[in-house]
Amino acid sequence: MKGRIIMIEEDTVKLLRECNSGIKMGVESIDEMLPKVKDSGLRSALEESRQAHGKLGDRTHSLLNEYHDEGKDPSPMAKGMSWMKTNMKLLVEEDSDKAVADLITDGCNMGMKSLNRYLNQYQAAEEQVKDIAKDLVGLEQDLVKDVRPFL
Repeated sequence: MKGRIIMIEEDTVKLLRECNSGIKMGVESIDEMLPKVKDSGLRSALEESRQAHGKLGDRTHSLLNEYHDEGKDPSPMAKGMSWMKTNMKLLVEEDSDKAVADLITDGCNMGMKSLNRYLNQYQAAEEQVKDIAKDLVGLEQDLVKDVRPFL
């Protein structure tokens, strides 16, 4: 029984860390692209998503504090690759709104894929943490749908 409790806590913390890292990556990406956005509708969609990600990030951070865990930052390699891809695409593309929508779609798709993988990997995690991961997948799906008209 004790081993199962330890596994539940380990999976819970690991899934929380991944959610926290993904949220940070998403917020940083939106922040990086917002200055390049021209269309008010696209800007609004990104700002609303950023705010929703922030609220979910606060929930994950609060739960991580309960587990006495500091969370996880996105890997420097992932951040660097994202920064390079973003800046190169925005430099090359004439329509920055189209480029932003394309980058956001790619980022959300990668995020959803990773989150679903982590949900499968950390099946022993507490239900409330699985729900956070599912909520995050939902935010990513909504953002993809919201930016689709700008592709």
